[in-house]
Amino acid sequence: MQQNSTLKKLAQILNLSISTVSRALKDHPDISVQTKIKVKELAEILEYEPNSYAINLRTNESKVLGILIPSSVANYFYDSVTSAVEEEARLHGYALLIMQSGESKEAELANLKLLKQNRIAGLFVALTIESNNLDPFLKLQEIGIPVIFFDRVPEYDNCNKICLADREAAKIAAEALINKNKKHILGLFGHLNLSISQKRLASFKETFAVQAPAAKIDIGIALDVEEAKQLTLQALSKKKRPDAIFCMGDLTLIGVMFALYEKRIKIPGQISVITISNGFIPTLYNPRITYVETSGYKLGKLAFKRMLECIAGTTPVQELTLDSLLIDGESL
Repeated sequence: MQQNSTLKKLAQILNLSISTVSRALKDHPDISVQTKIKVKELAEILEYEPNSYAINLRTNESKVLGILIPSSVANYFYDSVTSAVEEEARLHGYALLIMQSGESKEAELANLKLLKQNRIAGLFVALTIESNNLDPFLKLQEIGIPVIFFDRVPEYDNCNKICLADREAAKIAAEALINKNKKHILGLFGHLNLSISQKRLASFKETFAVQAPAAKIDIGIALDVEEAKQLTLQALSKKKRPDAIFCMGDLTLIGVMFALYEKRIKIPGQISVITISNGFIPTLYNPRITYVETSGYKLGKLAFKRMLECIAGTTPVQELTLDSLLIDGESL
C-alpha cells in the first residue's frame, strides 16, 4: 500500500469504533469472535501495524540502525563498509545491527523483518544477487525509516543510493592495460544480475573498442574464488595465452592468483594482472597487484553522512558516487 494503514481507517471500513478495533486486535474478551476475525483479516490485507510502533519509527526515537549485506563480514569490502558505519554510529549515539543474507532473497526478507521488529531508525542495504522486489524496502521509507542503498543498488530512481564509480573504475583499469600495450586480455566479471557487473563490463569493453579496437578481449563470469581459478586455468591451457588478466573484485583476484601460482606463471614477466579492489588483498602478493581503488571504508562514511541527513528531516533522494583512482603495484 502507498499509505500506512491506521486504526481509524480500519474502523471506518468496518463501521466500528476505534476502541472496538483496538480491542479486537488485542483479543480482548469483550469482543466477539466474529468481530475479531473481521478486524484481523482486514488488518492483514491492509498491512496494518500498531500505531505506537509506527509513531516510534516516524519520530526516529530509536537509536538503532540496521545494515543488511549480501555476504559474510569476512568479505573484506563489506567488513570495511560496516566498520566505517559502526564507527560513525558510535560517535553519534547509535547502535548498529548487522545482518547478512547469504545471497538469498528469502534470508534478505527474513532479516529485514527482524530489523523492522527491532524498530531501527534507518537501514543501510546492499542487495543480493536474487533481489527483484523493492517493495519491502520502499514500505520502510513510507513509514519514516530512511533506507540507504549502497554498492549493490537498484535501478529504481526514487531512492537514496551511495555508489562506487563502477564505470570509471573499469575504464581506468582498461586504460592502464592499453597504456601497457596489452593485446589479449582475460576479463573476469561477477554475476550479471548486478548493476555493478553490468556497468563495469560495459565500460571495460567500450574503452577497448574506442581506444584499442584490435585487442582481443575474452570475457568470463566468475561467481566465486573457485570459478575464477578454473576460468584462469582454462585460459592458461590454451595455445595462445592472454598477456593480461583483469579482475572485477577481490574474490576474483584470489582465484586468479591461485591459478597463476599453481602454474608457476611469473607476474608481470609472463602475464600482467590488474583488479578493482578495496585495497587490502592486492598488497598480500609479491609483486603487489596494481588496482583501481573502490574503498568500502570511504563508502561507509559517505553512506552514514547521508543517513544523518535523512534522519534530520525531509530531503530529496540523492545518488552519490565515490570516485576511483589507480594505485600502482608491480603487476603490469
